[in-house]
Amino acid sequence: MPPSRTTCGCWTPAPRSSWSSATPTYALASTPRASGGIRRLFSVPQNIELSNYSIEFFDAFAEPIAVDGVPAEIGLRKNGYLFIVPPSGVEMLKRNFDTESSMGCNVVWLEPDAIKAQFPSMYVGDLGAGVHSPDDGWLDPHSVLQGLRNRALSLGAVFLADDVVGLGRGTSSVTAAHLASGERLAATHFVNAAGAWAKQVCAMVGVSVPIEPLRRFEHYFQSQDPIEPLPYLKDTHRLAFRPEGSGYSGGVPTLDEPRGFNFDIDIDNTYFDNVVWPALAHRFPQFERTRCTSTMPGLYDQNDFDGNVIIGPGAGGLGNFRMLAGFSGHGLMHAPGCGRAMAELLLTGAYQSIDLTRFGWQRLLDGEPLRESGII
Repeated sequence: MPPSRTTCGCWTPAPRSSWSSATPTYALASTPRASGGIRRLFSVPQNIELSNYSIEFFDAFAEPIAVDGVPAEIGLRKNGYLFIVPPSGVEMLKRNFDTESSMGCNVVWLEPDAIKAQFPSMYVGDLGAGVHSPDDGWLDPHSVLQGLRNRALSLGAVFLADDVVGLGRGTSSVTAAHLASGERLAATHFVNAAGAWAKQVCAMVGVSVPIEPLRRFEHYFQSQDPIEPLPYLKDTHRLAFRPEGSGYSGGVPTLDEPRGFNFDIDIDNTYFDNVVWPALAHRFPQFERTRCTSTMPGLYDQNDFDGNVIIGPGAGGLGNFRMLAGFSGHGLMHAPGCGRAMAELLLTGAYQSIDLTRFGWQRLLDGEPLRESGII
């Protein structure tokens, strides 16, 4: 779930200025500010498994998440993904392609000439290869958030509009959450799914975690010249964009961005003009005359240890305090799979569907990062 002032088994807070005393607004939540991409193009098998499950979940979202017979529409568009790399990245891309193929993903290897034939507007002179996944695509993140929230409410879930200000702990377990209202909530299980705020939650039990808020911009821009229909395009230099309405949505996220809760808007489009526009115009000459009409900042829950989610118990030796954060930009697309995995842990004590042990806390203690290869 996105950062909000909602407490429902897990704690997902937002700055106090972003909510009212009655209803969470999700004003600064990460989910509605996401790009909404869903793809299978990963190198770590467990991430591919999560995508396989989650994309099927989103494919069928409308009816199972319906409330009172009203389908939960999420604007799903299966226009595909395209990863492109320079010649130096071909070997890495081929390894990923082989892994994806072996796991049943519908992926197509494209040499530069084939990329040009399928997307004639694209400059391919500096490319070594690409991988196209036609069954992937994107959706409307805000609709997903509201659909899941409404369905949860219809099933009897309680969303508390309060602020967790502390966690009580014993020797090997968390005992209660202390709220700003003065209420104390005792529970058997606690899940830190606070996204960009996960580090603050860990600090409440004296645990340090390498998850930091990382600002990224989602730009909306248009081309003055026509371009053929495009998939969600990504390259290893972090250019990432997709069609949106009569224009395009995307940007160039950078890991060099200072960490912190920064929602400042790039009012004069300096970052777009200096970083995003040159990358766009290089790849598509039609963007020489582009213009950015809006910019929305949002936060990644960036796991600076290895860029992958931390899931499961073990933080601080606390058996009932489970992590579910550090997605580093992949939270929405893997939320269904990780939600199921967390439910399995809580109900049975073990993973039943996808073994996500590799994403557990132990890799931090061992100093053994689990990184994606060539994936942004």
